Amino acid sequence: MVQNQPNNPLHGIKLKQIVKDLVEYYGWQQLSYHIDINCFKNDPSVKSSLYFLRRHEWARKEVEELWIKVFG
Repeated sequence: MVQNQPNNPLHGIKLKQIVKDLVEYYGWQQLSYHIDINCFKNDPSVKSSLYFLRRHEWARKEVEELWIKVFG
């Protein structure tokens, strides 16, 4: 059963797309300035960032909040 979530700006948007959007908008260096996590600083890639963000809820929340601030 699919629920409609009109008040959730992240509904239907995958984490991979969120990371790609932020990297395209900021670039890795500027993104690491806004969100201070090593996966954005040391040899950054979408794959390594997704690996980290899926395991650390606090970091994922920060990334999602930045995406909402920029694109929401």
